[in-house]
Amino acid sequence: MTNDQQNIILENTPIERIIDPVLEQNRVELYIKRDELNHKDISGNKWRKLKLNIEELRRLNLDTALTFGGAYSNHIAATAAAGKEFGFKTIGIIRGEEHAELNPTLKFAGDSGMQLHYMDRTTYRNKESDEVLEHLRQKFGEFYHVPQGGANIQGIKGCMEIMDNSMREFDYICCACGTGATLTGIIAKLNPHQTALGFPALKNGGFLADDINNFLNQLENNNQNWRLITDYHFGGFAKYNNNLIDFIHRFTELHNIRLDPLYTGKVLYGIYDLAQKAYFQKDSKICVIHTGGLQGIEGFKHRHNINL
Repeated sequence: MTNDQQNIILENTPIERIIDPVLEQNRVELYIKRDELNHKDISGNKWRKLKLNIEELRRLNLDTALTFGGAYSNHIAATAAAGKEFGFKTIGIIRGEEHAELNPTLKFAGDSGMQLHYMDRTTYRNKESDEVLEHLRQKFGEFYHVPQGGANIQGIKGCMEIMDNSMREFDYICCACGTGATLTGIIAKLNPHQTALGFPALKNGGFLADDINNFLNQLENNNQNWRLITDYHFGGFAKYNNNLIDFIHRFTELHNIRLDPLYTGKVLYGIYDLAQKAYFQKDSKICVIHTGGLQGIEGFKHRHNINL
């Protein structure tokens, strides 16, 4: 990457305190690490997870990255934007059937130069198998494989950079979980007095514990001061109710911070609810990682006709 390209990325994102009567009444301090501000299109943990993967692509002298995602995937959009920004080709393998009219996410990816290819859901379940990857290499030629969500060791090590010295003062570090890669990076850099809380976006998200432990084993890290909070998925991935939408509206109006309804909006709803249930010790300092994903708002509106 050239110096000019590196300068467009905000690596050290600001941390902002949230002042709210609900929090004050329950004697907790809440802060947000504004990682959604690190880049317009490759925002939040998407940049963290792609950064070292791009470096590895360069090291291997490859010019194409292939990755996987759903039709509204933040990761697909971010990978496409990264390819355009840093000058490599991108191929997106999209779960499901092709539609004549592209949704906002896939239109953005295509406009950014990504080659879109659709895979039936049965085959997609085996997308990381040697057989499927070899078939894709025969079809597209040699490529650098980025797993769905950027969930590999390069992605995890990129997420470890979230935990810079500014994070030492907090008792709890919280983030949304899709693949568990971001939470793993945070866990790997926790200080002894800190606890990491992950909020799975998927229903029955407790299965992520095995994935996270496998990632930690690869890092030879045995930190155990972390938990998954599985009660705030609102029925499953991309599901919602009016309470969530009302919370997002109120939070945005009060604090001028946009939240997406799939990930960070649910985390913050959960933090407020847990604070009112006295889950946190009094006078705890909590930091939520804003993992970006704001492009997903347009897709959410496209599917549900709800204004955020």
